[in-house]
Amino acid sequence: MPSIRRLTEVDTHAFREIRLEGLQLHPSAFGADYEDERAQPDAWFRARVIDHAVFGAFLDNGSLAGVAGLMVPTGAKMKHKGTLWGMYVRPVARGTGLAAALVLEIIDYAKTRVEELTLHCSPDNAAAIRLYEAVGFSVYATEPRALKIDGIYFDSLLMTKRF
Repeated sequence: MPSIRRLTEVDTHAFREIRLEGLQLHPSAFGADYEDERAQPDAWFRARVIDHAVFGAFLDNGSLAGVAGLMVPTGAKMKHKGTLWGMYVRPVARGTGLAAALVLEIIDYAKTRVEELTLHCSPDNAAAIRLYEAVGFSVYATEPRALKIDGIYFDSLLMTKRF
């Protein structure tokens, strides 16, 4: 069973590596761009870890195998909803239950801070959709042409889970 904990600034380098890996290998799964984030200094990644609740799932050998973050807006009219972002699990840990454990950790943490959790998911990522639905998320909309990568448009499913 993986160990899951909130990342701290000492995890900055490991977070940067896994984040860039996800962006590079699965560009249509993320709104962020690999080249944009690769150009960012370590301080930028450290700020993401500190300013957002970023959780990591670690294998028995101590390697970071999965990450997911929770972003909560600070504005009075929007701080009741959090966004699950940056979910990525390395291939070595897929199918092990690590992804589900990571999402459940985010949900447990979010329940103490927000009334609802939202996320965006690629409609062709059947495994992710199954996971999110299994833990109580439901699709409430499809955003057509949400991303444009190398001249090709990609839709996005918008999902929510109310507490």
